[in-house]
Amino acid sequence: MIEHLDGAVIPTGFDVPVEPLRRAAHYTGDPGCIAEARAFAAGFLDQLRTEWCADVGRRAHDEVLLVVSELVTNADRHSNGPYILELEGTDLAVAVVVYDSSAALPRRFPRDPQRVGRHGLEIVHALAAEVAVERVPVGKRVRAIMGLNGR
Repeated sequence: MIEHLDGAVIPTGFDVPVEPLRRAAHYTGDPGCIAEARAFAAGFLDQLRTEWCADVGRRAHDEVLLVVSELVTNADRHSNGPYILELEGTDLAVAVVVYDSSAALPRRFPRDPQRVGRHGLEIVHALAAEVAVERVPVGKRVRAIMGLNGR
């Protein structure tokens, strides 16, 4: 629709509000869940290419899967229960959101190439345009926004 200054609205048939593509999956923490989450995210990106004509290059694809892997691994290791992976995307960006039952907020350690492990959140911050962590009534939510066409 096109709205003119005088308030008249002329339907064009092209200006249809479109909601972002949203998908969510629940994981129990059983063996194989992290691989299942990556496969779920890969399917989501394929659907985003098809339905949104999103230009998801190989690098963006791999970075989204790496962020999914890191956030789901953290939820798997540090929570005492199931977790949820929620993906939301458009042709410009993908939000990777993980909910888990632990109220303890993740800790980002300073960069240290000598440290073995604990680089997950450091990797997420390096790849994402935006990272937010917040407590929710059942634990916490970690959200990373990934740009698809550069950052």
